Amino acid sequence: MCAIRHRAASGSAQVHHGRVRITRLGHAALLLETSEARVLVDPGAFSLDAAFELSDLDAVVVTHQHPDHLHPARAADVVAASPGAVFLADPETAEQQGGPWRTHADGVVTQVGDITLTGVGARHATILPSIPVVANVGVLVEGPSSDGGTTTLFHPGDSYESTPAGVDLLALPLSAPWARISDTVAFLSGVAPRGFLPIHDATIADVAYDLYWNHAVNHGGVDAEQAHRLAPGDTLDA
Repeated sequence: MCAIRHRAASGSAQVHHGRVRITRLGHAALLLETSEARVLVDPGAFSLDAAFELSDLDAVVVTHQHPDHLHPARAADVVAASPGAVFLADPETAEQQGGPWRTHADGVVTQVGDITLTGVGARHATILPSIPVVANVGVLVEGPSSDGGTTTLFHPGDSYESTPAGVDLLALPLSAPWARISDTVAFLSGVAPRGFLPIHDATIADVAYDLYWNHAVNHGGVDAEQAHRLAPGDTLDA
């Protein structure tokens, strides 16, 4: 059972026993919290300010170099606020950022407290033939669930190429310059998660949001009760 809470994440650590708490921080950014770890994914230029006010993180994961996934002007602030964290990024971003950033590649597994982070995929989706394709490594996040077992979330970054098995909750890129709604729905169907939540939606006008969301809900093959329409700042207990 998942429950949505409408409140923003706090800057410092909190304890969440026996489950993963997922907070949307705008566009592609997610904060994942358990009793042992706090992990931030893709703090980009379209993220809430709250994404850059977090401290004492245990890990930061960046799927690729585009500014809506890693804010170039605020990346150093993220590092400075959590000096003890593990910083993981695709090979190109890790090389560009240097310092504490480690390469997070397909199949690489990193343990952070009771959260397991596994790299998935290698390349960003094609935007235009004239635009170079950059590296993109999604992340499978496995942590404790509220029923005493485990739950697995998949954040694919900017790619619909990889469809790993056993995903409980998919962070679904809802709109992008590289995607049609038919691609989005096919990806959701291919992953076949138990549930999903939206990411990568800052480019959708409010008046058009229902159009994108309803296509995913009605045609993606997932139980509508497990379609979690989280707005930026909302939290889901998985």
